Amino acid sequence: APEWPSGVRAADYEEALAAASPVADFAGRSNDDLYIVYTGGTTGNPKGVMWRHEDFFFAALGGGNPFGEPHRSAEAVAAGAAAMPEMGFLVPIPLMHGAASYTLFTALFMGFKVVLQRRFDPVDCLRLVQEEKTFTLAVVGDAIARPLADAIAAHGAEYDLSALTHVASGGALFSRSVREELRRLLPNVTLRDGFGASESGVDGSVVVGEDGRPRLTVGPAVQVVGPDFRPVAPGSGEPGWVARRGHVPLGYYNDERKTAETFRTVDGVRWVMPGDMAVVEEDGSIVLLGRGSQCINTGGEKVFPEEVEEALKAHPAVLDALVAGVPDPRFGQRVAAVVELRPDAPEPGAADLQAHCRGLIAGYKVPAALTVVPSVVRSPSGKADYRWARKVLSGEQQD
Repeated sequence: APEWPSGVRAADYEEALAAASPVADFAGRSNDDLYIVYTGGTTGNPKGVMWRHEDFFFAALGGGNPFGEPHRSAEAVAAGAAAMPEMGFLVPIPLMHGAASYTLFTALFMGFKVVLQRRFDPVDCLRLVQEEKTFTLAVVGDAIARPLADAIAAHGAEYDLSALTHVASGGALFSRSVREELRRLLPNVTLRDGFGASESGVDGSVVVGEDGRPRLTVGPAVQVVGPDFRPVAPGSGEPGWVARRGHVPLGYYNDERKTAETFRTVDGVRWVMPGDMAVVEEDGSIVLLGRGSQCINTGGEKVFPEEVEEALKAHPAVLDALVAGVPDPRFGQRVAAVVELRPDAPEPGAADLQAHCRGLIAGYKVPAALTVVPSVVRSPSGKADYRWARKVLSGEQQD
């Protein structure tokens, strides 16, 4: 039997309930009420992002209608949801971070049935698609999509997946190899990469170009800016930061220093700059580079881990990989990687993996050091844990 704290009686709850007023004892709801969502902790401890309800509704949830004009009233939200056909939305990922919670709330505001899993199980996802007739399945990049692809390859023929029309990734992009595998396995399903952050909501969608580089499609509230928060000139080749104005959070909970770094007011306009870097092509398209905080400086050359991870994960024996910079007396930093191999694949040597990468990326981006680990550590939401990767690569932590 459970041990109750001393002084607590079973009757206390009933007495408190009987004494309670039927009238709510809190103020009426307001657009200024706060919703706090925690970041994924990719580079440090998770931070609480403070959103006003109104800003959150429009920036993160598309105003209850992300594929059209945002709804401006509760009545419009209800009418839009009522007009939707009965369809299921499968969210098999933890709800504690934005990638899942934004997806969940958006689906509910649109009137969809939401199907959850207590713990991610890729084969059980196939059962749920069949039984619940879910048309969309939400994932967080390869951490969810790769085991899902493996499950479809091994067990897909056992289930009716005809209801599934979309696999949508948020919080991390599909790698090229996983995207191609899902396209082969699910030729009639649309794969969507959403782009955003806990601090900015949903900023746009990503399309992978013929050159393999992810291109971002955004609305007028999103720009690529330089250190002075002026827009980067198209075709200049100058890397800038993806920034958003308009409906943005108030800042980080109990973290004034980080709030001042991430949220800026320029010429009376408030911006949020979560840290993703990009360049603007001559035609105005935005090519994503990666997180600026993770950028590796090796001999003056900039290397973004995401590009190297993509190359590594394209090798048939590699299940997962994380890339980080480690100190180097000559170049300042060198590119290094932790790699998780597929259990059923022949183990490649470091030279094999390096040769494979050299065929896909520039030579200075190829990992100079590779450490094979039993399992790449990620957060429960599937986000990369670069602190862990750096500790393994530096020898501070055993794999």
